[in-house]
Amino acid sequence: MAKVKVEEFVTVGRRKTAVAKVRLSKGTGVWTINGNEVDRSKLSDEINALLLKPFRTIGDENGLNFRAFVSGGGYMGQIDAIVLGIARAMEKMNPEWRLPLKKAGLLTRDARSKERKKPGRPKARKRFQFSKR
Repeated sequence: MAKVKVEEFVTVGRRKTAVAKVRLSKGTGVWTINGNEVDRSKLSDEINALLLKPFRTIGDENGLNFRAFVSGGGYMGQIDAIVLGIARAMEKMNPEWRLPLKKAGLLTRDARSKERKKPGRPKARKRFQFSKR
């Protein structure tokens, strides 16, 4: 039997220090993160809503599969990186979806990250206690 090659759209999503490599393809709505299939019923409502946002924006919740490989950052940073990767892959898949995804704010990279520590200070902006005498 010959394997049918499914067209995949590969993109990268980033947030803080998290990086997600996302592969999006047409299918039955199977979600895989780091090789583990995601059971949507076990996700919190907030996380489920975040992951579903790009699919609801284009009106196709169960017609697309995605596989994400994510590393770095914390839990929410990783989720945000996956969402950005999904939105970018959807834009690649169908350029007509760009406008609704852009209006929903899903194609914007959130550039906020931790500010570096400066020399002579305990943190990035905090100063050591000042003593007059």
